[in-house]
Amino acid sequence: MYEDIQLINNEPIHNFELFVEGYRAFIDYKTKGDKVYLIHTEAPVELEGKGVAATIVTKTFEYMEARHLKLVPLCPYVQAYLKRHPEWNRLLVDRPAS
Repeated sequence: MYEDIQLINNEPIHNFELFVEGYRAFIDYKTKGDKVYLIHTEAPVELEGKGVAATIVTKTFEYMEARHLKLVPLCPYVQAYLKRHPEWNRLLVDRPAS
């Protein structure tokens, strides 16, 4: 839905960002080696129900996969997203048994 909107890795503040309709959605993260710890996902109230949170998670996963980074999902939203999209479990540091 938001294919034309670029994900921004704002490294100084450890946020992946997406700007939609003038609002900023973000995922707060930390890194250690090749591991990315996704801590908190936030989308403004004005964007609720528009698929922005799911889009930023998808774009973050694509970014991570392209750079061979491993995922540590601490954020409850990201954990719920993984349950709905188990194909992304391939990014997990400790993959669950299939």
